[in-house]
Amino acid sequence: MIGRLRGVLAEVDLDHCVIDCAGVGYMATCGSRTLSRLPAIGSEAILYVHSQWSAEQGPRLYGFLDRDERKAFNVLVTIQGVGPKAALSVLDVLPPAELAAAVAREDKAAVARANGVGPKLALRIVTELKGKPLTEGTFSPVAVGVHSEAVVSAPVPSIAGEAVAALLGLGIAEMNARRAVEQALSDKGEEAGLSAIIRAALQELGK
Repeated sequence: MIGRLRGVLAEVDLDHCVIDCAGVGYMATCGSRTLSRLPAIGSEAILYVHSQWSAEQGPRLYGFLDRDERKAFNVLVTIQGVGPKAALSVLDVLPPAELAAAVAREDKAAVARANGVGPKLALRIVTELKGKPLTEGTFSPVAVGVHSEAVVSAPVPSIAGEAVAALLGLGIAEMNARRAVEQALSDKGEEAGLSAIIRAALQELGK
């Protein structure tokens, strides 16, 4: 099974890219958020890959820019009714840490923003993801004398993630929302607070 690709980015299309690894082009299906963050064509690219095989379609590769996205995808596709396309759609609107936060607060509406995910499926996703790790996690050593199981830190939603989610709720395209929030954070800094970042992002967008 292929777990990672490192090579030259040869092609980018609406739903996939091609990575040239030593003269062999590997086509990986990706979400729009991943595709929008790829380097320029001709540059080196690294994709973390989920490999899938079926009798009907043969081998399929799904590509992600980090291990956490691949981990969340792997968990999502184990849920009944969530195929690869729906899983990619969920990760397009909710990166892993934000998805974990939405699950923790039982925010079905946030999950239902994903293209092709209705209220019933969003409820199932939130219900079945409860208690499941959606990221690789950060492991810390435990003190002497404490039971030696790995301690995984829970993902905390960032101001950037919450601000982007708020703009998405206003119908703003994700790529535009992320760029506006990044500019707002650059201008004001995280200490300005969530509401100030959202206002600055809206001003950046001319709204």
